[in-house]
Amino acid sequence: MTTPTARTGDPDSDDRQSAGRRRTERERLERERAEAERRDAERRRALRSMKVLATSLLAVAAVIFAVSFALQDRYPWLGFVRAAAEGAMVGALADWFAVTALFKHPLGLRIPHTAIIPTRKDEIGETLGEFVETEFLSDDVVATRLAAYDVSGAAARWLTEPGNARRVVDEASGAVVGFFGLLDDDRMREAVEAVVRTHVIEPEWAPPIGRLGERILSSGGHHAAVDLLLDRFDDWLVIHPDALSNLVSGRLPSWLPSFVDRLVDERVYQELRRFVADVRRDPTHRARRAIDGYLAELSDRLQHDPDTIAGLEAAKARAFDDPRIRELAAQAWAAARSAAVDALSDPDSELRNRISAALADAAARVVADPELRASLNQRISGAAGHLVSTYRHDIASVITETVRGWDPAETTDKIEVQVGRDLQFIRINGTVVGALAGLAIYAVATGVAAAF
Repeated sequence: MTTPTARTGDPDSDDRQSAGRRRTERERLERERAEAERRDAERRRALRSMKVLATSLLAVAAVIFAVSFALQDRYPWLGFVRAAAEGAMVGALADWFAVTALFKHPLGLRIPHTAIIPTRKDEIGETLGEFVETEFLSDDVVATRLAAYDVSGAAARWLTEPGNARRVVDEASGAVVGFFGLLDDDRMREAVEAVVRTHVIEPEWAPPIGRLGERILSSGGHHAAVDLLLDRFDDWLVIHPDALSNLVSGRLPSWLPSFVDRLVDERVYQELRRFVADVRRDPTHRARRAIDGYLAELSDRLQHDPDTIAGLEAAKARAFDDPRIRELAAQAWAAARSAAVDALSDPDSELRNRISAALADAAARVVADPELRASLNQRISGAAGHLVSTYRHDIASVITETVRGWDPAETTDKIEVQVGRDLQFIRINGTVVGALAGLAIYAVATGVAAAF
């Protein structure tokens, strides 16, 4: 048997829309990639400029040191200049070594505890993951942050803005339609078949039907159904006045005149209509009481009589044998999928319009009701706390595994591009502080020597 397929509209139109979305997404990614490359290029230029500046200060300090060292015997005051230049060189070289040791081996020498980032990348990732897990994803931090932020109110206010609710529905509809496209019809048919068999076919029908019948009889709900049947039967008699012809007269002796046959048939027809009219008018008619008694007995037998229960179950089994269940499952899945895809694919469908309106209306009620917002925030906080406490380690491990998968050289380059410019200020500051420290030490030493 061929399973019906869902109708999704014009295939060419769907293909054009999908191609358009893919092209737009590619263009967006290309723009983001180009912007990221432009920013990296700017950072590299800034890093080179700062490196040149820091190295230039070291070179200037070296030149000043050489000149002042050569002339300090002739000009004693140059001793202070020499000391400042000497301190500047020491500070510049020490901080150059410290900054360089983060990213590589200084001068290519494999000095211990250098090239820290590439050699200890995995340990850094583990430490970073542990830090995020303990400091950012702790129960207290998450609860405090969520308690200070009106999550439901912010979301509701955003949804009340024109077009936002529609945007959410549009995005969700596209996701659902795409999800339906990924589903395998045969597997879904088997799943629906299993659900129907487990929850509809296999359970006993007789006792629930009997209990339902008792409730209907006790409430008098069956009277309307009896009235409807009587009305339809009377209408049928009116439309088919010859329906009872020969039903009685055909059993009369053949020697009776034909007009007697007609009189009998007419009499039976009129009496039957009169009987139906009497039953319709009289709520306490004996026929109604007989029907009530029969239905009450049937409801009781459906619940307690093994033979009646077995008979109904046997009839159910014959009606819903395996081929019919499979056909029912296929039809149910095809109908549900077709209806959902058609409604969600149409931007102006009644379903999407109603969902958008309902979402905006619910958001407006949340905005207007502080107690409802507080209740929603409490539930969101509880759910977030549960998720964080359950998956805290898994979230942190994403950081650890991501860092572990990075290439050491590429990682070092990216980190240096991002923060290397700021690190060059350490070299500049080291040059300045070294100069001041050298000058101060020399001045104090000179003063002490002169005093003694």
